[in-house]
Amino acid sequence: MADSYRLMQEQYVKILKTYLEDKNEIGLYQAQQFSKKVLENQISPEEVVSLHIEALEQFYPDLPQGAWDSFDFLIEIMMGYGMAYREHQILRDKQKELESEINVAANMQQTFLPDEVPDVEELDIGVISVPASKMSGDYYHFVKDNNGCVGVAIADIIGKGVPAALCMSMIKYGMDSLPEQRLQPGALLENLNRVVEQNVASNMFITMMYGSYDPRVHHFYYSGAGHEPGFFYNRAEDTFEELYAKGLVLGLNRDTQFREYHKKIEPGDFIVLLSDGVTECRTAEGFIEREELTRLIHQYSDLSAQEIVNNVFYQLEKLQGFSLRDDFSLIILRRKV
Repeated sequence: MADSYRLMQEQYVKILKTYLEDKNEIGLYQAQQFSKKVLENQISPEEVVSLHIEALEQFYPDLPQGAWDSFDFLIEIMMGYGMAYREHQILRDKQKELESEINVAANMQQTFLPDEVPDVEELDIGVISVPASKMSGDYYHFVKDNNGCVGVAIADIIGKGVPAALCMSMIKYGMDSLPEQRLQPGALLENLNRVVEQNVASNMFITMMYGSYDPRVHHFYYSGAGHEPGFFYNRAEDTFEELYAKGLVLGLNRDTQFREYHKKIEPGDFIVLLSDGVTECRTAEGFIEREELTRLIHQYSDLSAQEIVNNVFYQLEKLQGFSLRDDFSLIILRRKV
């Protein structure tokens, strides 16, 4: 350490001498480069002042005593500054470490979501899920059984950040471990509710809507656990109605039972599932009304399901100044034939 300081001292003397003799840009450039070495070698601000004093003693040994005393004063100031700066560096390093861990968690969280939607001849499926920050509290899931039935889940973890990501992993584990009755919405939510109640902290709750489309009879069966109601679009009547499913949030009561509902789906009809980040889109005038959302969906209803969700997201993001205030998830399932 002493050798390193001595080397820095020699370099500083040369740089300062060059600048005092020539007073040009070269000396200033060398000073900038030297400051980088100061940071690399973790030289404190008060030590830099000491380097300057030692150099001045060589160049101007006859400086008045008042000048030398002023440097002692400056060193005291730099000692306080240096301590604050080192604390800042420690906090910054910790923040970088935390951000790195959050990035790893966010990347891992993305692996919980499906890579692609199921390929079903009878259905046109569109999905978009965009987090408001790095970590999302929204989750969606697709599953297709041997009979061609398509199950779809959309969930919202009440909470954000790493705790929400851990809950999301629990949901995925719970859904992946369920037996074949997983496509029966009521039974699925009851099983998943017990998994959540046993394994998730008491202050964490999960809302979910789960539905199953049976292409053999073209019925959509669904149940809800305190989740934001979706919509059913009737093509023949050109109307929207709420897809409401009453039920407690997951994890609140181990013995909760969930009622099952169903809709007959005709060609051109579609189901809309969403998170509250869609219906609670906040603009300068306040939250948008659900009627405004259905009008927006209807505006693009002649497009494919994926184009509908993409356009709706763009328009709602635009209303919010392209700055999401909550996680946004929107799924559309439309019967083709």
